[in-house]
Amino acid sequence: MVQKINRRSLLKSGFASMGALAVAPFLAEGAFASTPMRLDKSNRIFYSPMVRGHFLDKEPDLAKMVARIGSNENPYGPPPMARKAIAESIEKGNRYARTELKALTDKIAAKEGVGGDYIMLGNGSGDLLEKTALAVFKDGGNLVSADPTYMSLIRVAESIGATWKPIPCKADWSHDLDAMEKAIDKDTKLVYICNPNNPVGAVTSTKALTDFCSRVSEKVPIFIDEAYIELVEGADNKSMVSLLKENRNVIIARTFSKIMGMAGLRVGYITAMPATLDMIKKTAKGGGSGIACTSVYAASAAMDDVEFQNSTRKLNTEAKTYLYENLTTMGYKYVPSYTNFVIFPINMPGKEFLKKMVDKGIVVKAMDIQEKPWCRVSIGTKDEMKLFVSALQEMS
Repeated sequence: MVQKINRRSLLKSGFASMGALAVAPFLAEGAFASTPMRLDKSNRIFYSPMVRGHFLDKEPDLAKMVARIGSNENPYGPPPMARKAIAESIEKGNRYARTELKALTDKIAAKEGVGGDYIMLGNGSGDLLEKTALAVFKDGGNLVSADPTYMSLIRVAESIGATWKPIPCKADWSHDLDAMEKAIDKDTKLVYICNPNNPVGAVTSTKALTDFCSRVSEKVPIFIDEAYIELVEGADNKSMVSLLKENRNVIIARTFSKIMGMAGLRVGYITAMPATLDMIKKTAKGGGSGIACTSVYAASAAMDDVEFQNSTRKLNTEAKTYLYENLTTMGYKYVPSYTNFVIFPINMPGKEFLKKMVDKGIVVKAMDIQEKPWCRVSIGTKDEMKLFVSALQEMS
């Protein structure tokens, strides 16, 4: 799908239009989950100049939901090998996992082809995005990223005084790297790139991104969030970790929450130059000391469970293809996704859409992009996608 984006109208909107603040703990994750959410005058969450989020006045009773497909979780995990490792490691839960953390760090480093001092573990990649923001922007500065994009690092940066320069995505929803580069100035301290990009699911090509990072990292650090990269099929989208071998000033984030199916077990890591990691650790304690012993063992085992990873990728593609086919039949124009979620415009107000879905026992996300309502639905099991399609058909 090609969506025309009006840059001028986007840049005219922004924080000047924001209204009240509200606390809704069920709307956000991470250390800053309880921070008041910015609401605009229409009582929508102000995500960015382009995006507003809808939410229900009361958190749904998740125990009664038949399809929880709103948070991009892997419906098949944790992997069998990780479950076994958790069970066997319970008796070690009275000890700090110092040796095990070092072993996991070395195992990840070997996988990425770097030294152990290039790896920093955390409670999911979101934890590390927040820590990076705290370290980089403690003295102010500005941040350049796409719009729409994942907001965790940006929200934390703004909360401690940084300013954000949102650059609208291109017509195919990939990053406008040229415009992002032009936005960099003397006060820019970081460029953030989520690739594949959440919430739109699009990718920016490996060559374009490699050229950009190689050139721009000479001026400013670049944070590449690769949370969904292991789910990519049918696109040119390779990790930027190889740039570290060229001593480029890049930070790459990965997570065990998506293809590994460990969202609730909270393990992730960033890969960067040792000096960069040392800078982050001076502000925010690193090394994964907050990760539960059982999660450390689970993460190590999950890395070995290649069969599970391949199965997740296959099942995700099959369920997504089923969704594509039905959305097309119903006349919805979805954005091709290289992740475990799909976004598409809907024909009713977002809050109404959420309410109707929850009434059918289904949890999804709804947002307005350029003042038009969209749904972002996670790819669940085939049965869950059938429930979603059936509900959508009844609402259409």
